Amino acid sequence: MSELISTWLTNQGIAEAYLAMTTIFVGCMLIFVISALGYYLAKYQVLAFVNKMVSRTKNTWDDVLLEHNVFSRFAFLIPLFVLLFLTPILLPEQALLGAVLVVFVKIALSFQIARSISAILNVIRSLYQNTARDRYLPLSSTIQVIKLVIYLVATILSISFILDKSPIYLLSGLGALTAVLLLVFQDTIKGLVASIQISANKMVAPGDWIEIPNYGADGDVIEIGLNTVKVKNFDNTVTTVPTYALINGSFKNWRGMLNSGGRRIKRSIIIDINSISFYQSAEIEKLKEISLLKDYLQQKSDEITTSLKTANLSNDNVNSRQLTNVGTFRAYITAYLAKHEKIHDEMTCMVRQLAATDSGLPLEIYCFSNDQNWKNYEGIQADIFDHLFAMAPVFSLRVFQHPTGYDWQKSRSSRQL
Repeated sequence: MSELISTWLTNQGIAEAYLAMTTIFVGCMLIFVISALGYYLAKYQVLAFVNKMVSRTKNTWDDVLLEHNVFSRFAFLIPLFVLLFLTPILLPEQALLGAVLVVFVKIALSFQIARSISAILNVIRSLYQNTARDRYLPLSSTIQVIKLVIYLVATILSISFILDKSPIYLLSGLGALTAVLLLVFQDTIKGLVASIQISANKMVAPGDWIEIPNYGADGDVIEIGLNTVKVKNFDNTVTTVPTYALINGSFKNWRGMLNSGGRRIKRSIIIDINSISFYQSAEIEKLKEISLLKDYLQQKSDEITTSLKTANLSNDNVNSRQLTNVGTFRAYITAYLAKHEKIHDEMTCMVRQLAATDSGLPLEIYCFSNDQNWKNYEGIQADIFDHLFAMAPVFSLRVFQHPTGYDWQKSRSSRQL
């Protein structure tokens, strides 16, 4: 073809001294014009038609192809193939520019094909994340490894094009570079091993709520990659944690709580010990008006009466069994939680006394809400303790708190009176 160009230029009156240079120039112009025309047709005609067809379909997978620029990356291959095909034809064989251009085009083709395959892998990952049920398959890490291998192959091919050597020849020399490669890719290798272990042991998956105190992470896992795990914290910040840190260190996964159907409530009310006392009969009769305590008080009254008869004791005897206000309050809390519609009835629910401290006697409420939503959970917990704090005086109990300015002012006023 270059001979035809030379003949045509000679017929046009180009001098012999400028013929070779002019032939190369015209050949280059034809190559780039045809390549540009091919790119224009591919991107602005074919690609526009494809985009229009995709927008009309009801399928979602073709939208994902469009989102990850699969069509546009493949469209860019057309001018490169045109360049590769036309360069040996339109340029003289002895032209150095033609040889350099062919090498450049081969390198560009290698990396553009790698980019196109990478886009397809991104599509596979997106489709998997949107449709797959098994969240523990380390697809992101696997795809990252495949991408790494693809770009490594593209790099080796590019070097072979530059050196004009077979890729096998270059691969034979990689054995000596193994130590260097292990050093360079040590984080990648550790991340790959860690991601496989995480997947095999089902330690964590996208969507899990995890806590990693050493890295300040407390939120939902949004991505498990080859080298990093991304955690979206509850303040909407994103913490990036090395994947191998989940294997080498420790972390808390709240998946068990989410799968159980309940969320634990564990909080104490501290009772002022000076307010604890025995109940008199009149007080017990008054408390029987509380429906939640009616059966409990009747049962305890019968037990106490039987115990007094057996021991031949009277109600006034200091050694006799008597009801206390703190014990009755504990029974009331137990009955209240048992009737509460937001407390999980198939999980542990109890009210227990903890060891007394210099602040008072802690009554710990230990139960599980049947609503795991954070906002709803906090509302349920607050409603329960609002009610219990308000009910404590009904049982002649005082909830302990450290003295405040109001307490000192009240004490001073009572002294003046």
